[in-house]
Amino acid sequence: MSESGEVYERLAIRDLLEDWVVLRDAGDWTGFRKVWHDDGRMMATWTQGTADEFIAMSVAGWEKGVSILHFLGGTSITLAGNRAIAQTKMTISQRGTLEGVLCDVVCTGRFYDFLEKRNGRWGLVLRQPIYEKDRADPVDPSASLKLDQTLLDRFPAGYRHLAYLQSQIGYTVKLNMPGLKGPEVEALYESGRRYLHNDAPAVAPTF
Repeated sequence: MSESGEVYERLAIRDLLEDWVVLRDAGDWTGFRKVWHDDGRMMATWTQGTADEFIAMSVAGWEKGVSILHFLGGTSITLAGNRAIAQTKMTISQRGTLEGVLCDVVCTGRFYDFLEKRNGRWGLVLRQPIYEKDRADPVDPSASLKLDQTLLDRFPAGYRHLAYLQSQIGYTVKLNMPGLKGPEVEALYESGRRYLHNDAPAVAPTF
């Protein structure tokens, strides 16, 4: 691939990743569906399944007033022909009530994306977030927040406040998502390496 060709592919992928955030958070579900391939899958703390299942659950949450927003930072893209792995710094910001107090929960991490170019179009095959750290802040800074420490300690350190909030609004939270360190994220990296070498399909490790 020429240098200019590689730049074009990287820009196309970055454009897709930005569309994911902007269109999803704006509730543009028709546009959002276009960033996925038909067999695309989404792994999140609160749901794991096909892109269509994720969209349906996002729509249902949107209509019930669930507020989840995303912000992107830098991206590192590894190209291998028609396949690519992208890691993008991000934050997930969810507003909701924790023990009677309206809070913003912010989780910092990375989107770890398996992408493929098919029929001239890049699309997401699998998105697996990596959850690095999070925090909860009352929207009213004068409010006093007291969490159930036993419940909080049930959840992994990288997303325990996010999981706490999501469990309180009725979601079943997956307890072994990849964090900054540990066997889960190492298995994810290995899955990405095998994907780039065409040794395996896009698969999120299970534990």
